Amino acid sequence: MASSSADTTTTTMNRYWIPHLDIHKKVITREIQYYLGPEATVRSFTREGEDGFLITTPGPCLSDEQIDDICVKSREMWEKQAAARAAAGNTTGKVLKRPLHQPVVMSKAGEGDSMKRRRQNRSRRNDRKRD
Repeated sequence: MASSSADTTTTTMNRYWIPHLDIHKKVITREIQYYLGPEATVRSFTREGEDGFLITTPGPCLSDEQIDDICVKSREMWEKQAAARAAAGNTTGKVLKRPLHQPVVMSKAGEGDSMKRRRQNRSRRNDRKRD
C-alpha cells in the first residue's frame, strides 16, 4: 500500500519550465520551497536549446509576482558578487561595461613564462657546447 500512495504522489506532481533569464540558480534553489512548499524541487534544464529551470511541485507554478521577487533577489546577489570582486581588486584599472563578466587571470605572460625558461635553457646549453 505504501508504494501505491508514493505512486499517487509522483503522478500528481506538476512540472514547469521557466527560462533562466535574470534568475540566479542559488536564489531559485533557496526560494522554491518557500513559495511552493516542501515537496517542490528545481533543477537546471535545457528545453529546445534554451537554458532554464525545471520546477516540480504538487501545486501550481510560480506566480508572476513570485518570479519577479526571485529576479530582484537574483539581481541583488549578482550585485553583491560584483561588489565583492571589485573590492578584491580590479587589476586592470578600467571599468567594465559588464562587471559580472570580469576576466579571471589564470596566468600572465612573463611571470613564470615557459617560453622564456626554454630560451634561457637553450642559451645555457649553447654556452656549454661552446666551452
